[in-house]
Amino acid sequence: MTFEIDSTEGSTKNRIGYTVNGPRNSKDDWKDGTDHKIVVVDTNNSVSDDPESQDAVIRERLNRSLSPRHVNMIAIAGVIGTGLFLSTAKSLNAGGPGSLLINYVIMGGVIYLTMLSLGEMSTFMPISGSYCAYSRKFVSESYCFALMCNMWYSDAVSVASDLTALQLVLDYWKTNTHHFPYWAASLLFWFLILGLNVVHVKLYGEAEYWLAMLKVVAVIIFFIMAIIANCGHNQQHEYIGFKNWSHGDAPFVQGFKGFVTIFVTSSFSYGGTETVTLTGGEAKNPVRNTPKVIKTVFWRILVFYVFTMFFVGMDIPYDYPNLKTKSVLTSPFTIVFQMAGTKAAGSFMNAVIMTSAISACNHALFGGSRILYNMGLEGFLPYSRFFTKTNRNKAPYVAVITTWAVGGLCFGASFIGAGELFSWLQNIVGVSNHISWLSIAVISIRFRKGLEAQGKVHELKFRNWTYPYGPWFCIIFISLIILVPV
Repeated sequence: MTFEIDSTEGSTKNRIGYTVNGPRNSKDDWKDGTDHKIVVVDTNNSVSDDPESQDAVIRERLNRSLSPRHVNMIAIAGVIGTGLFLSTAKSLNAGGPGSLLINYVIMGGVIYLTMLSLGEMSTFMPISGSYCAYSRKFVSESYCFALMCNMWYSDAVSVASDLTALQLVLDYWKTNTHHFPYWAASLLFWFLILGLNVVHVKLYGEAEYWLAMLKVVAVIIFFIMAIIANCGHNQQHEYIGFKNWSHGDAPFVQGFKGFVTIFVTSSFSYGGTETVTLTGGEAKNPVRNTPKVIKTVFWRILVFYVFTMFFVGMDIPYDYPNLKTKSVLTSPFTIVFQMAGTKAAGSFMNAVIMTSAISACNHALFGGSRILYNMGLEGFLPYSRFFTKTNRNKAPYVAVITTWAVGGLCFGASFIGAGELFSWLQNIVGVSNHISWLSIAVISIRFRKGLEAQGKVHELKFRNWTYPYGPWFCIIFISLIILVPV
């Protein structure tokens, strides 16, 4: 497969030239070994609406039904889930409020730089598979295969971790007389997310839109409740201020060790931010909308992550009872609501966290299935044709079901404890996210080098203003995080 950029002066389109060697793994195979032009970017219409883009439709027979409303809300809050609402407890307990806040600020900066790089590429070539598909064009086929395996594995394990988190959330309502079977809850929601993803991509988009909206509202209410609790409306009826920053070993519990330990947890929380570009293959007019989505990343990081860590560290001591044990992981959000109100207020927030876990699980299944679908398109899998099958609604149902099946790992909580299993799965996903973000920076540099060599940089619709310093900083910093033992 060769790669070149073919553009006409004054044209609104950029095309990618493919040389197809041998049959493709699709029922619409190109078996003649000839060259085909694939229209990837059209600034006015979606690919499927352009009569010149039939080859693109052959390659990706997915339904472009995600509207800007869906994509924007998924970008704003689609990936906010158990990482933010639940894993924060582990981070606060391990490093204290100071380490927690500084760590999330640093990782937020890394994510912002990563998304600028990714936005530049995905605007130029909005295809399903995003940076995994780009790695084959700009790095190597073997690198693409390794990255796709890492990304699919991360998303598949995320499905399991979010279902495990549901069990931890339900533990809040456990009493001596009432104890809903956790495995039954996981089983129920396991089949729910399958239905949301295998039927029609628009159903996925609508579900994510309203679940994401609920999370945004919940976070805003949390800020208000945190301020109320801090000012004196709490169980002790006293002003808290920054007392928890000088409580015990705070603000830096366990020193440098506690600080670096949080990197894995914060990476899990930020994980999935990059997968919003996976919707490029199923979004309407991605060239116009993707830059708008990328530009919201800075404010999303500041509001939903940095401000949240600030209020959590201010209101809750790092040694709060049952903040983190082998079987229990209490959400700081639930604690703050309970502090400022009653048990009922805590139950409301806990219910919201439960829906956020479903949303994050839904998003992970969507991302993982699209990666597996693209691995089939690239011929990386045994029986690749099988994994590229789509139903009448153009949903890649085989890839969805395969990724969904890995979620069955969540039932291991019955044997080793939900809190312990969640920590294991969280660590796996966190390190996998590091590898993905490092790879995006590498691919971005290779992408720009290719454009510079052909004199095509001026054709970029959206530019990464931090290039080349941003991508190089990400490569060096993320490499250090991966190598530092925690």
